[in-house]
Amino acid sequence: MMSTEPDFKPKQSRWFLLLMNLVFFLTLSACGGGGDTNQANSNADGEVLVALTDAEGDFVTYTVDVLSIKLTHANGTVVETLPLSTRIDFAQYTDLTEFLTAATVPNGRYVKGSIVLDYSNADIQVEDASGNATAVTRIVDSSGQAISTLEVNVTLEGRGALPVAPGIPKNLMLDFDLEQSNTVVFNADQVTMTVDPVLIAEVDPVKPKLHRVRGPLKTVSVENSSFDVYIRPFFHRIGFGQRIFGALRIETNDNTFYEIDGISYQGTDGLKVLDTVAQYTGIIVKGELKFGPLRYEAREVYAGSSVPGGDMDLVRGTVTSRNGNEIVVRGATVFRANGSVVFNDNVTIMLDDSTTVLKQLSVGTFSIADISVGQRIAVFGTITNDQVSNLQMSAANGYARMRLSHLRGNVVTIKKETTDLGLNLTDINGRSISLYDFSGTGTSGNDADPLNYEVDTGTLTLDGIVAGQVLGVAGFPTPFGSAPPDYSAQTVTQL
Repeated sequence: MMSTEPDFKPKQSRWFLLLMNLVFFLTLSACGGGGDTNQANSNADGEVLVALTDAEGDFVTYTVDVLSIKLTHANGTVVETLPLSTRIDFAQYTDLTEFLTAATVPNGRYVKGSIVLDYSNADIQVEDASGNATAVTRIVDSSGQAISTLEVNVTLEGRGALPVAPGIPKNLMLDFDLEQSNTVVFNADQVTMTVDPVLIAEVDPVKPKLHRVRGPLKTVSVENSSFDVYIRPFFHRIGFGQRIFGALRIETNDNTFYEIDGISYQGTDGLKVLDTVAQYTGIIVKGELKFGPLRYEAREVYAGSSVPGGDMDLVRGTVTSRNGNEIVVRGATVFRANGSVVFNDNVTIMLDDSTTVLKQLSVGTFSIADISVGQRIAVFGTITNDQVSNLQMSAANGYARMRLSHLRGNVVTIKKETTDLGLNLTDINGRSISLYDFSGTGTSGNDADPLNYEVDTGTLTLDGIVAGQVLGVAGFPTPFGSAPPDYSAQTVTQL
């Protein structure tokens, strides 16, 4: 079974996992990156790409400010790798890693890493017993004292030490394990989270995730099948001249998909169009970090009005119900055209015949009829009601991008001769199945049944899969009103 998506992991309660990958592109540099380069035994420095991600959990949003990311040399020299404090919703990064910054550090052996998190303006929400998002109202340490900022450290010892030298790429993964670090307690009047941090390090992890880079376009080279982007991670505004996070070169190939100003392309055709857009145009790239030689290869490229921060508002989440052209999106992150970013667990969106519909990893033709319950989606449009309790958007003359969705459930039926599966679903895109209303998803009398959700697995192999087994499935729901089957799978993972 071939898969370009990350492996699924069992969903657990009361935990959140932060993974920090320090990806070392070690090149000669004339400038120091902090500390005394002589003390660090450096004749040349290394360029460090810092990336952040998380793993799945019951946190609907986990938005905090990262104030500092430091590495400590064996001789005590401390190098700060983060040029600006950065606000991050880690719950958005269960299936990929975000490049955070490119920093220059002295070469040598590093024996400690640390991050400083600021909870003073945190927006942390967890699922309650009914699957609804509930805000954490009190954050305390193990002694019960309220937390404002928190420094988390990890020691890099023995084989886990981090050597930095020109021309030798290294990948350090810092695992902030909140299964051990966080405990959430629901009381009648408040939700309390106790933080007792545990940080674990791994050098050169075997299975890195997809990496995302975000920022303004620097240059394009059609001849070399590549382009460069200034890094502007997470919620930082993409703007002219804001280059302090560094830059990254991105390699492309015939399999690279592009979405530029709401139009899809593939391969060289997309790169040629990218070459025509203005410098500093907003770019988002998802791709893979590869070695031998070390390079970053793009799988998906988004540019222009297909990137948040333009003239339209954006709502990103999962469709939990549809009635005519009205859809309800839960677990929504709302990016306003004015640059503000908020989380809202419930947004009503009105689709329109003028809404352009695109599909991740596809250059096909689609319409609003393809958008069904369970679809993970990004919709560009106009917020028509900004009341938190009744947030509404119009997608008229906007874009709707269907993104890969993720199912989890137990095998009820299996037909190996037709490679079809029936699943008893527990969640879709990490949200409890109890939140979904499948009315209207099927032909007359054939609406999707979450107790026996019918999955078309195409040519995927189902060897080793048995009844009762827990599976993770990545793919797309069947167009609204046309089930069964209810879902078309691109990958199937045994959990």
